[in-house]
Amino acid sequence: MLRWMALAALMLLAAMLTLPVLSLGLSWLQFDAAARDVLVQMAQTVLPEYALTSLWLCLSVAVGVALMGMATACAVTLFDFPGRRVLEWALLLPLAMPAYVVAYAYTDFLQFSGPLQVGLREAFGWQGRLLPEVRSITGAVWVFTFSLYPYVYLLARTALAERASQLMEAARLLGAPLSRRIREVALPLARPAVAAGVALALMEVLADFGVASYFGIQTFTAGIYKAWLAMDNRIAAAQLATVLLATVALLLWVEHRAQRRLRFASLRGQRAGSADAQPVRLQRGQALTAWLVCVLPVLFGFVLPVLFMLRPLLGGWEELAWQSFLQWSGNSIRLAGVSAIAATLLALALAFAARAWPSALSRGAVRLTSLGYAVPGAVIVVGLLLPVGWAQATWPDSGIGYWVTATALGIVWAYLVRFTAVALQSVQSGYTRLPQSLDDSARMLGATGVALAWRVHAPLLKRSVAAGALLVFVDVMKELPATLVLRPFNSDTLAVVTYQLARDERLGEAALPALALVLVGLVPVMLLSRTLRRQ
Repeated sequence: MLRWMALAALMLLAAMLTLPVLSLGLSWLQFDAAARDVLVQMAQTVLPEYALTSLWLCLSVAVGVALMGMATACAVTLFDFPGRRVLEWALLLPLAMPAYVVAYAYTDFLQFSGPLQVGLREAFGWQGRLLPEVRSITGAVWVFTFSLYPYVYLLARTALAERASQLMEAARLLGAPLSRRIREVALPLARPAVAAGVALALMEVLADFGVASYFGIQTFTAGIYKAWLAMDNRIAAAQLATVLLATVALLLWVEHRAQRRLRFASLRGQRAGSADAQPVRLQRGQALTAWLVCVLPVLFGFVLPVLFMLRPLLGGWEELAWQSFLQWSGNSIRLAGVSAIAATLLALALAFAARAWPSALSRGAVRLTSLGYAVPGAVIVVGLLLPVGWAQATWPDSGIGYWVTATALGIVWAYLVRFTAVALQSVQSGYTRLPQSLDDSARMLGATGVALAWRVHAPLLKRSVAAGALLVFVDVMKELPATLVLRPFNSDTLAVVTYQLARDERLGEAALPALALVLVGLVPVMLLSRTLRRQ
């Protein structure tokens, strides 16, 4: 009886976490005349442009991250050259940079009134614009490519490290030249990893709000906000969000399929087994080429944006509002801390139920919760406020709208919908390292239920739980769309303030909270690079 009550409670929690997604589908049952008029008007005017812009942006970023991620992964995995050991982990540094921070940094330095163009005009007497407009689709492709290529690099490097060196050595002994070994051995081996990495990168592009809004690019996400805020029609916004959600679901399916193929290749390689083969040692020109291939992404994706943000920060150091910065930091830390603790506890409960009481209910709860991370923040906001509006209209005196929109409850709910999956993945990876025989032995000694989780599992899952909580903490700190809409009054966070100050062209003031977000993002990147070095 206790088991079924616990499973029912977990299913209820999973339903609460997926309610925003389910409400989007239910919005089609309330297809009124006003929503139809809004959709028809947008379809006849701006919606095709939004869709084409999003499609072009995704295609361009897909090509960019695939080429850059694959090139860097091949360079550090298959070849040996000076600086390779440092570049192996340095290539992960752009993961610490939110894409919208990179956009602010490049805009401040490269725009018409920026220091580069002003300096060139003063030095050479040139007139007019000397560089293309940064705030454009081309600029957005540049920002996304250098911010998101680590997804492809990380997965492709893992795939190549499994068997690439041994298979390329075998191909060399059979007389295949280097170019053919790369083309016919390394690239096919890494293709599933590249597909999975590209799918993850495109999900980030579709979920973006900061870069598109700051650059004035009219993407499909902008259409959702316009239908909701400018045209004041929640139903139309929800129905547009379902289209974006379907696209994300397709990308998620591609990523899962690629990951399955990647695991199959990995296991097959382990069974084959052969002597270790060393990476190919490069000399002079080839070594310089490989070095440049790896250095340039780090330079454009991390080093230059940080330097560009440090310039206005140091220039206006005496005018910085430190008291406000401490308040913004406190708000961010409180929201991130509460969300990280809640998400980790939910993840522990779900993972324990799936292990201790394997059933269709427990597996269904885990799958439902895992969908949240793939849902863009803008879609979660629309899906969350839609049932709140229905409930408020049905029970006007309940105060549901107040508790969700005027307190931290709504924003924490949105965070849990999106980021519980992050903690769940970390906890489940920890559980995979615990043999089932351990549970059987504990049950024979009388430890069941909560005692089994607390006395046996908890001490062995400390690192996995800490890693999951840290990842959720960092993701919440950087989250922009949901925070921008659902944050309580007078509780701005670092991400929101960075966006607002940059939008008002106060980049000198935006530099401090932006760099604080970068420092926070460096923590999981350093842990990840340390883990990779141990492999």
